[in-house]
Amino acid sequence: MNITLARKQHKEYCRILSELGLDLIELPIDEEHPDSCFVEDTAIIFGEKAIITCMAKESRRGEDMQVEQVLRKYKHLSRIIVPGTIEGGDVAHLTDSLICGITERTNQEGVTQTTEFLKVRIEVIEDNSIVHLKSYLTFIDDENVVVSKRFAEHPVLHRYRQLIVPEDEEYAANTLTINGNVLMSSWHPKSIQMVKDAGFDVVTIDMSEFEKCEGAITCLSLVF
Repeated sequence: MNITLARKQHKEYCRILSELGLDLIELPIDEEHPDSCFVEDTAIIFGEKAIITCMAKESRRGEDMQVEQVLRKYKHLSRIIVPGTIEGGDVAHLTDSLICGITERTNQEGVTQTTEFLKVRIEVIEDNSIVHLKSYLTFIDDENVVVSKRFAEHPVLHRYRQLIVPEDEEYAANTLTINGNVLMSSWHPKSIQMVKDAGFDVVTIDMSEFEKCEGAITCLSLVF
């Protein structure tokens, strides 16, 4: 991973989010937690509530402290208690519900605690061999999902219009929609064209350095 290039890409990511109409809250660098740029994993936000997650890897626990301090100003908070684990990278958001992966990083207890606090329906896709579900599917809106072939046949997804990314561009399934614009990694041209052909406006960004360490577009922000 090229750290200098990663910082440049992160700066460009922030510029694009701002240009698309978001107000940014930027946290200080956390030198003790090198994965803390992947801020999505630290909290799950739904409506007026947010739950601070419990990461599966103990080395990542503590990344949430700054996030909790900020979110407390905006949301009613709770916190996942061990043995529950859940990470934001496993949680796909819809208007009235969530879809959550049970994976290497998220367990059923974490999902149960999240359901009880947020008072929201959560459907589950279980695959303990993957790190995060949103590396394989993300929703453009309540009707359209960008998804890899791995989960295209899953019954939870049958009621949605599926935009299935090519197998050699699986990383393109991680997208972020902001004010009608679909942010996608620039390294996946076939998938970009597919989403454009489906009628959506696409904004591209180079995510090469973050993809090298299993990071992606949604990982770098919490949007609320």
